[in-house]
Amino acid sequence: MLARHQDPIVAIATAPGRGAVGIVRVSAREPLDALIQALCGQALKPRHAHYLPLRAADGTVLDHGLALHFPAPHSYTGEQVLELQAHGGPVLLQLLLARCLEALPGARLAEPGEFTQRAFLNGKLDLAQAEAVADLIDASTETAARSAARALDGALSTEVNALRDALIHLRMFVEATLDFPEEEDVEFVEQENVLGQLGGLQQRLAQILARTRQGALLRDGLQVVLAGQPNVGKSSLLNALAGAELAIVTPIPGTTRDRVSEQIQIEGVPLHIVDTAGLREASDEVERIGVARSWESIAKADVVLFLHDLTRLHEPDYQREDERIRAQLAAHDDAAHLEARLLHVYNKADAAAAPDGALSLSAKSGAGLDALRRELLQRAGWQSVPEGLFIARERHVRALRATLEHVQQAEAQVRLPALDLVAEELRLAHEALSAITGQFTADDLLGEIFGRFCIGK
Repeated sequence: MLARHQDPIVAIATAPGRGAVGIVRVSAREPLDALIQALCGQALKPRHAHYLPLRAADGTVLDHGLALHFPAPHSYTGEQVLELQAHGGPVLLQLLLARCLEALPGARLAEPGEFTQRAFLNGKLDLAQAEAVADLIDASTETAARSAARALDGALSTEVNALRDALIHLRMFVEATLDFPEEEDVEFVEQENVLGQLGGLQQRLAQILARTRQGALLRDGLQVVLAGQPNVGKSSLLNALAGAELAIVTPIPGTTRDRVSEQIQIEGVPLHIVDTAGLREASDEVERIGVARSWESIAKADVVLFLHDLTRLHEPDYQREDERIRAQLAAHDDAAHLEARLLHVYNKADAAAAPDGALSLSAKSGAGLDALRRELLQRAGWQSVPEGLFIARERHVRALRATLEHVQQAEAQVRLPALDLVAEELRLAHEALSAITGQFTADDLLGEIFGRFCIGK
């Protein structure tokens, strides 16, 4: 994508299909005067909407609509931008698209995310803000949308840049000391309070890392799989959590033959709930496939909600089957990881008593659902939404962890003292941190990020 960013680009910027309004967007480094004259028949006042006929090459009117011209650098991409707002018919928009390509020499169709990529390359947005554009579009809850808007406004970038400045300040003193070896290392460490500065950096990194984990959870949500024997109430629980009859519920074992998924939200956190076929030795090929898919879902889950039927706990056959499932779960996972993501829940509390300390509920009456919701949020590591939370990605979390690790290593080297190693750890910390905003970012990562955007954005 980077090799072609000099070309003029054109795209339909609204979703496919019929609509009241459709937008065709153009971005180019060179002036768009000839294109504007060809389509609109007149010059356009910058950043003003003009209602006028939009014309084909032979002068016939394709549509009447709005035309807006944003001269560089005061545009979304930082280039010359023209937006045409017409009626949202697919054929009409394709005609306008073809007309722009025809009237603008060298123009081509934009690739996914290329308008936002140019905004990044031209310094209109940093990489964290550019990612927030896609996150705002894809937000599945109100909390996620508001948090993405804060990230787009620069909330994450501001904190990262403040940490970067502190790292640069510390690097400057360390490297200056290395350049002037007559200064004793120990005297430098004491004079500049290097340990104090490193401790402060670690504290600030830990705080922003905690908030970033919350932001990543808002974006990605939590994958929860309902697992257990047939007829323990998995489908009933899915329906109760979703507040709708999504899965068929009958007393017949094996009713659920395939995965049923639904997204819900708890305190603004998206949860992807998957109801699976009952885990047992299947009696027919269709059910065997369903059980195999259940195990596939379990392997990918953040939380495996192992549902038990309180009315059958006393039955030896039921107990043996539960133990078999536990053993199979343990065979698929190491003990520590399984413990972290396995949640035992006892259903049908309206008909039988639960063991002491157990998380029990009734999918039928709804009793205990609030306790389950709280436990799921706790398993996810979610805290009450702090003021000013920004959405984030797992990439940001990994970068902050790497930065914190390098700062901790720098502190260990200061205590020796070994300032050449301190300087290297601080350099690596600076590089890891700057990857968040795109100061140090590989081209293939840019392609991965922007390739996931929609065309026209």
